[in-house]
Amino acid sequence: MTERTRRDWLRALGAASAAGLAGCSAFDAGGPAEDDTSGNGGSGDSSDRPTTGPDDGVKTQFRQGLRNTGYVDAAIPEAVETAWELPANRGDHSASKGSPIEAPNGAVVLADDTGRVQSIAPDGSVNWATSISDDDRGSHGTPAIADGSLYVGTYDGVVSALALDDGEILWQNKVGGSAAASPTYLDGKLYVAVEHAPPNGSFVKMDAESGEIDERDRRPTDHPHSTVAIDREHGRLIFGSNDGHCYAWSFPELEREWAYDTGGDVKLPLAISEGIAVVPSWAGTVTGLDVEDGSKLWEFETEGGETSKDDPDPGSTGGVMCAPAVHDGEVYVGSHDSNAYAIDLETGEKLWSTPTGGWITGSAVATNDHVLVGSYDAKLYALDRDDGSVTWTAGGRGDVTSAPFVTDDAIYYAERAPEGSDEPGMCYKLVASE
Repeated sequence: MTERTRRDWLRALGAASAAGLAGCSAFDAGGPAEDDTSGNGGSGDSSDRPTTGPDDGVKTQFRQGLRNTGYVDAAIPEAVETAWELPANRGDHSASKGSPIEAPNGAVVLADDTGRVQSIAPDGSVNWATSISDDDRGSHGTPAIADGSLYVGTYDGVVSALALDDGEILWQNKVGGSAAASPTYLDGKLYVAVEHAPPNGSFVKMDAESGEIDERDRRPTDHPHSTVAIDREHGRLIFGSNDGHCYAWSFPELEREWAYDTGGDVKLPLAISEGIAVVPSWAGTVTGLDVEDGSKLWEFETEGGETSKDDPDPGSTGGVMCAPAVHDGEVYVGSHDSNAYAIDLETGEKLWSTPTGGWITGSAVATNDHVLVGSYDAKLYALDRDDGSVTWTAGGRGDVTSAPFVTDDAIYYAERAPEGSDEPGMCYKLVASE
């Protein structure tokens, strides 16, 4: 059975189920999400699940699981409105901003570029706010949450652990020059990409309870912003770096395996599905690599064209600084050429492209029938997964560079502070329009 046929079958099944569930919200989620053995749920596609590992207590993680697929098993409504907005980011640093994420207690947690972490109730009231850094770039990462604690890095090179219920700082450890990537949690350990001067990089394995560093590898030669992806089925840990390379280690042994040069900075997380690592690059490409040996399976070039690794303005062409979402054999990603793309996971062929009004950076998110991408035109776009048509847009004030997070009754996302303004960027909650 092909991926496309399976998707059509699932949609038909969903429609039949919906007929017997009159009154259900358009936000109603189905079963567990992408990576259920890590506590994040599963896609329902047995070929795309890890085959080993117990439930380790993980409740939430950036990109919805260890393999960074960015897929949420949920439906979104045909129209939305803003339920509330809350001040968040104030800086103008070019990196993508941290993303809101739902905690097991129902709160939404957001780390922003003020150096603050907030726990926000569904009604928009703040449960607590804790300052973890006085660096003027704060945090651009998304917390990982497990067993009553949350973990996040900041641009001063510190990784912090906070208590989920009250925001108390449990420990802090300076691991390098900057810890801009979101931590990846598994079995009581944190895996974090770290930046160092002049530049170079490393990644660390940390004990989540104590914050102590268990292992460090200084393999990257330039700053890695990319969140670590772990594919337990194929035994690989992979992330990208500003030196243009995608690096892989064996997992859990952490022996060096391979490196692939994309020709441009790899600033955002790669995604792994069906044994393929989908790697976005500043070179204006998205590349499919075999996760086991690093061989190139395909390379997709954006309509903006190839960008040199040393080009100071990739926005003039097609540099890709967007984390791809992958589901049902399709890749969804945005580009500096202002287009959102759907790409066939197996072949790398373009399925459709949709223009927006500005650069697309940050993270694409796939739901059952839609793709969500933010743009530099201050809008969040909901695109139909079949043909890329625009279902709706939600307008704000600043560039939308966070990953939107979809719950059973809402969509949350954050934006950059408006350029040239003293006003902060906001965190928004969208709900179905009446």
